[in-house]
Amino acid sequence: MKKRTPVSKIMTSDVITLNHTNGLETAEMLFKEHNIRHIPVVSGETITGMLSYTDLLRISFADAVDIDEKDVDTVVYEMFTIEQVMAKNLVSVNSNTTIKEVAEILAKKEFHALPVIDNNVLVGIVTTTDLINYLLDQF
Repeated sequence: MKKRTPVSKIMTSDVITLNHTNGLETAEMLFKEHNIRHIPVVSGETITGMLSYTDLLRISFADAVDIDEKDVDTVVYEMFTIEQVMAKNLVSVNSNTTIKEVAEILAKKEFHALPVIDNNVLVGIVTTTDLINYLLDQF
């Protein structure tokens, strides 16, 4: 295992994003369609927050299977904006941050994804799943 491997080797660079003006229904659709749990929220090229699937679950029945419960989601989603639900005080890393440093940050914090930002531009996202997969590849 290389100690100085940059996070750019394991991050997702083709990042699904939300605009801060999108609705929560759009967010739910993206989570389910792409089977992801974290979506950076942007305004232009600037990241303004991070929305997690858990954030949606806290305010709704986003995992409901019954079609009648979809109406409940819609009502709840209309009561909130993405900006009200997303995490705003983000910790970020750059693409040269080592995987070890990323692991240390995620081990100490209560979140599971970090935006990767170079020169104030979102270039990727790294999650605890990326770290686990990297570890598994070492064996």
